[in-house]
Parts: sequence; structure tokens; C-alpha cells
Amino acid sequence: MIRNAFLSTMAALAFAAPAVAQDTLRIGVEGAYPPFSYKESDGTLAGFDIEIAHALCAEMQRDCELVEQEWDGMIPALLGRRFDAIIASMSITEERRRQIDFSDRYYQTPARIVAPVDAGFEGTAEGLAGRRIGVQRGATHQCYAEKAFPEAEIVLYGTQEEVFRDLVLGRIDAQLSDSLIAEESFLSTDEGADYRFVGGDHLDVDCYGEGVGVALRQNEDALREAFSAAILAIRENGTYAEINDSYFPFDIYGGRPAE
Repeated sequence: MIRNAFLSTMAALAFAAPAVAQDTLRIGVEGAYPPFSYKESDGTLAGFDIEIAHALCAEMQRDCELVEQEWDGMIPALLGRRFDAIIASMSITEERRRQIDFSDRYYQTPARIVAPVDAGFEGTAEGLAGRRIGVQRGATHQCYAEKAFPEAEIVLYGTQEEVFRDLVLGRIDAQLSDSLIAEESFLSTDEGADYRFVGGDHLDVDCYGEGVGVALRQNEDALREAFSAAILAIRENGTYAEINDSYFPFDIYGGRPAE
């Protein structure tokens, strides 16, 4: 899931909140990006990102509070001190590093195009010329779609669920998203039975960055290093593998294996 947001420091002022107590870390999460982050029927937060957040806090021996935040407002809320870190499948990109900082990565997966099985076009710039491609607004996929498919019409949505919905309704011709999101949340469902991946993996560094990391405010080096050390620790002690294997059939830390 790999996503982007072009947000100004000034926008963060709208989210200004009292400083957080030093012994409690507040973690910004989304809750609308399955299987990485979603809500159970009783409203409980669940998903890979949510479990990773709990595991990192336990490894760091810190009390943590998860704070729900819509994706478009993630970076302004972090800068406005609504929370101390973001664990929400946020890609490490140079654009974001102008405003915030990141831990080491905790996973990396490629993006792929999904279209109807009888679409009759390829997942290339030429094949998608004149087509309507749905992407989540502010995600890294918006950056990549605008760069890689300049002759397509890029249609923006607030959530990934809305992208899949309009693909089924025929309002868009294809969609671009994280490959695991597409597999787990759409292609493996009854709704996705008549759809398939079109073309191969997309891992453009300029848009997709270096993988997904924990996002933090700049100049908080000790907290950044603590998160990076905790990521390494849960990789080594088996906690990461246990969480990973409950959601995915392979280790997503290094990306999707070749098909």
C-alpha cells in the first residue's frame, strides 16, 4: 500500500493539539486499508499495520494509544502534534522527507493494475491511453499514474474501497493500487472474480520511494532510531514473521516474489 500526500506545514495548524505525555506514544492509524488496517464488526482496529504498531510499542517498552485519522490529514495531524508517529502503510519518499522523517522500512510491495478479464487492453502507457484509471487521492499511486500514464484520465478517490466499488460499477476502466491490497481485498473476493492483474509490477523509486516506514516529525532522532531498532528486533525475534504469516503467504518485508 503504497501511498503519498502533498501537504503543507501550514495545514498542520488546523490539527494543533496539546503535547503528548512523554510516557505514552500516540500512533496515527487509518482503519480503512485492509488487510493492513481495518475495523472488525465491533469497531475494533485490526490489520497488519495495527499489529506491527502494537509489536513495536511492546519492543520499545512504551505505552501506546492508537489514534484514527483519515489518510488525507495524516501528515498535517502529525505536524500538529495530534500524534507522535504514523503507522499506516506510508511510503518513504523524498517528497515526504521535505516535511517529515521516517524509520527504516518495515515492508515493501509493488503496485499493479487491475482491470476486467475481458478488458482488451494492456497495462502499458499505450494500452491505457484514453482509459479511466482509478487511484486513491494523495497516494503514491496518484504520483505514479500521472507520471506513467500521461494520456489516461486519472480519477481520484478518498479511499481504496471507493476505487474498487467504481471499478465494479464500470465507472472506471482500471485501477492502480498496492498488489497485496488488490489481491486480498478485491481479486480474492466474489466481486473480483471477473477481474485480473494487467501487466507486471510497478516499483518506481521516484513515486513509490524506498518502502513503507514509521513516519515521525523531523529532528526527533531518538524516537526514529528507537522505531528502527524495534523493527530490526521484531524481525530477528520472530514477532514480525508471526504477524506477517497471519496475513500473507510470503514475507512482505522484501517485496512480492517474481511470478
